[in-house]
Amino acid sequence: MNKEQEKKERVLLVGADVGQEDDFDRSMEELGSLAEACGMEVAGLITQKMGSINKAFYIGTGKVREARDYARDIEADLVVFDDALSPSQARNLSEELGLPVMDRTNLILDIFATRAQTSQAKLQVEYARLQYLLPRLVGMGEALSRQGGASGSKSSKGAGEKKLELDRRKIEHRLSELKKELEQISKGHQTQRKKRSGSRIPQVALVGYTNAGKSTILNRMVERYGGDAGKQVLEKDMLFATLDTSVRKIETGNHKPFFLVDTVGFIHKLPHDLVQAFRSTLEEVRDADLLVQVVDFSDPNYKQQMEVTRKTLEELGAGDVPMVYAYNKADLTDVDKLPKRRGDHLYLSAASGLGIPQLADMVQEKLYAGLKQASFLIPYEKGSIASYLCENAVVLRQEYREDGICLSLECLEQDAQRYGRYRMQA
Repeated sequence: MNKEQEKKERVLLVGADVGQEDDFDRSMEELGSLAEACGMEVAGLITQKMGSINKAFYIGTGKVREARDYARDIEADLVVFDDALSPSQARNLSEELGLPVMDRTNLILDIFATRAQTSQAKLQVEYARLQYLLPRLVGMGEALSRQGGASGSKSSKGAGEKKLELDRRKIEHRLSELKKELEQISKGHQTQRKKRSGSRIPQVALVGYTNAGKSTILNRMVERYGGDAGKQVLEKDMLFATLDTSVRKIETGNHKPFFLVDTVGFIHKLPHDLVQAFRSTLEEVRDADLLVQVVDFSDPNYKQQMEVTRKTLEELGAGDVPMVYAYNKADLTDVDKLPKRRGDHLYLSAASGLGIPQLADMVQEKLYAGLKQASFLIPYEKGSIASYLCENAVVLRQEYREDGICLSLECLEQDAQRYGRYRMQA
């Protein structure tokens, strides 16, 4: 590979601060990280404080000229904007700047396209990208018309405009196909969830900002309690390292198993089209019995990231699911004597394994809270009762005796009372 091929695309970042961001500088910093995740080189930055977004150019016309001159000076290949641009804004800016333009949404879509490995993830990303592209064909008819058709043509539509309609039909047709495929995948996920639900084993979903350490926690759990290295998932220090939902059964040996689900990470201004496209994947979050919000405690902006997670969960309809908090990477902060627990909040280091057993304990406490320890002697002719208790309680010990089945277990208070006649005295 020669030096020309190795050269990264140089980009100029542009953002408008209209006072709606809790931390505008952080938003711009994150935009730079997204650009770098796309293999780009951030060459410059321009921001503008405004009362409202310019409907035609996003930023003011004077700032557009400044951006054009600055982009030329730093030899930028592309200009990236921090917010979603309307089709007309993107077109106007490209013409004025003389360079291709992208917005944050397009940047995130590109990252997702690069990270997608499974057929499902690729379908979801394609669906989101086409949803993004479709409205951006609007307004291109005139430009396309100038590219084809004789000036004296009597047709009311130029070749470019006809091509636009053809492209639109192709996209709409492909979206329809993708929707059907994703609906089939969603049905498959629902079937799998029903099977897991039928097992009476509760489900726990890892949620949080991208690159907070969800996959690392899953892998440490599998290492400690799963015993199968082949069941580990990709963990890497990068934005959106994993896009696919992974489910692993965790058995700690105390008869309180649970399914642990790794989910796609969230980010500030996560494109709505992506949330919709990945809805079938993210349904695992909504249907969970408990959420573990994984937080990068070493990030100075972790509180803002937690707020983004909260809002995204509400959008997914998972805002009311019970939650505990895992403050990961606490070893990179001044927190001492890890792991450290305060109620439903645990400070740990997933990379080193510090706090994994304590996290498992905290999860099990929440999942199996309210269980009462009791022993029963069930006559053999009441085998259906023994089956019910085995399926709906945590069996600690089971013994077959001459007079019946002896069960020591943890069960719901209502079951302990319901079958009180079979209870054994301590």
